[in-house]
Amino acid sequence: MEMTDGAGAPAQENDYSVWAIPPEDVRERLKKLMGGLRSEFGGPEIFQPHITVVGAISLTEQDALEKFRSACEGLKAYQARTDRIVTGAFPSQCLYLLFQSTPEVMDASAHCCRHFGYKRSNQYMPHLSLLYGTLTNEEKKKAKEKTHVLDESIDGLNFQIGRLALWITDRKDNGTLETWKLISECSLSPN
Repeated sequence: MEMTDGAGAPAQENDYSVWAIPPEDVRERLKKLMGGLRSEFGGPEIFQPHITVVGAISLTEQDALEKFRSACEGLKAYQARTDRIVTGAFPSQCLYLLFQSTPEVMDASAHCCRHFGYKRSNQYMPHLSLLYGTLTNEEKKKAKEKTHVLDESIDGLNFQIGRLALWITDRKDNGTLETWKLISECSLSPN
């Protein structure tokens, strides 16, 4: 069934992602760290520290909102624990905090993916990007070292995920993040 707007034209599809949002105190700590890294190594500002739960999937806004609400209704708050700081091969994963793949974390993502009909091409890797960009391997090594200078215990975080957010995350944005936009948020039921 094709969705249409009020005038009968096909409804526009965008890329949507679901993010787990850390609590306020952790977000502020992460924003400070991210700002310090960005001031030295460049890159766009990441609006909201987040752990991607469902990667970009093309949907209409109405369909995305319905799937998001449905996924949130059946999900309880859960714990997230960092494992270590890692450098990656993609601009969106230049430098990130890798989270432990606990059953709670993996189940939350699987639950949301089922509601969105999202099929992963690789195993879920829960992470929180600290720096977006295209750095050399030497620069990434320096950025990783700088992370510990700016916040020496950052890779020991342990916190509860109590909120999810639905964002438009256009894959054709080319790393500027200018087209990314918050659509909706939900609070998860207490665990």
